[in-house]
Amino acid sequence: MATILEPPDTQTSTLPPGPTALPVVGNILAFRRDQLGYLQALQREFGKMATIYIGKTPIVLLFRPEHVRYVLTENPRNFTSREVAERLRQLIGDGLLTIDGEAHRQQRRMVQPAFHKKRVESYASAMTHYTQEMLKEWHAGDRIDVARAMQELTLRIVGKCLFNLDMADQVDTLGSAFTEMIGNPIGLLEGFLNVRIDQPFTAFGRRMAAKRRVDEFIYRLIAQRRSEAEDKGDVLSMLLEAQEGEIALSDTQVRDHIMTFVAAGHETTANALTWTFYLLSQYPAAREKLLAELKSVLAGRAPTIDDLPDLPYTEWVLNESMRLYPPAWTQGRRAVEAFDLDGVHFPAGTMVMFSQWVIHRLPDVWGDPEAFRPERWDPVNGQKVPPSTLILPIFSITSGIVTSVLVRCG
Repeated sequence: MATILEPPDTQTSTLPPGPTALPVVGNILAFRRDQLGYLQALQREFGKMATIYIGKTPIVLLFRPEHVRYVLTENPRNFTSREVAERLRQLIGDGLLTIDGEAHRQQRRMVQPAFHKKRVESYASAMTHYTQEMLKEWHAGDRIDVARAMQELTLRIVGKCLFNLDMADQVDTLGSAFTEMIGNPIGLLEGFLNVRIDQPFTAFGRRMAAKRRVDEFIYRLIAQRRSEAEDKGDVLSMLLEAQEGEIALSDTQVRDHIMTFVAAGHETTANALTWTFYLLSQYPAAREKLLAELKSVLAGRAPTIDDLPDLPYTEWVLNESMRLYPPAWTQGRRAVEAFDLDGVHFPAGTMVMFSQWVIHRLPDVWGDPEAFRPERWDPVNGQKVPPSTLILPIFSITSGIVTSVLVRCG
């Protein structure tokens, strides 16, 4: 964590059982060794809940979809993400991913115009256009690094939707800066001891250097746009015009929202696309069904946003891909007040965490959780997918990228 969290008062509450914790470090070493495997093993051993320790701070792991619904949907105001998202907040600022409560509601109202139907339609056109440009460079027999191709494509789309810029010439420099800023792993020195050394030889230093490069680019663009005072039809224009009463967004707030949209729409979307192509390569029957739907509906033309309701199998493919390989695979919250869940009383301040990776693989929910079976999402096939069992990441304005790219690549 970015800050050392004080353990909640557990003297009057008994937290769920969990693995034996080591002195001082708790379970952090086992957790870091194989995070996904460790969480799955704990679910199999302890069932619905388990408690691990990061240092002396207990973290309650919630392994049921109904627990997710309780925290995120039924009682969201009693659970804050502020402390959990603190490290992300240091990088992207106070955007919609890192704030909650009234501040979140107020900021959401101010950015909402960027997502009006006509704006979204223009974003969809950019997605299709850049995807077609990419595909012109692909030829039968080529070996394509799909992960890199999707990173480059989504960055171009994000650049166009956010800034009205074609970032083809800046993909390598800005793309690497974004990746270094978000992707450098947190070492034990920084994560556990809270020691940060801003030098190129540390992960923290590389993140900060990348952040400075990205900030320079965004603030320079904000200053240019304010001087031009012209609506470019992009998200940045809408943010600069956003107002609630007499209150407008400051340069820092505009920067924070832009960084949030980049973080939510670039890397996560590229990862979702990459894993979807991987799964389609492994399951030829699903791939053929997808291609048949695309040929039937589009007949070789480029898709539009109005085609989406007629592409149900495409949606099922994406749902199933993100079930198996969720781009974001854990979420955390801190309880503001004491609460009771599944027969257990938790004190105020309890840290809870749930894992999309684990919940999306529960056999009693999915039946055959390791299989890629898009038909499970068909509402008429008799299988009822319980609410809150699929925990999708926030893709922000680039939510349509996945469908648009998949359709065109089909």
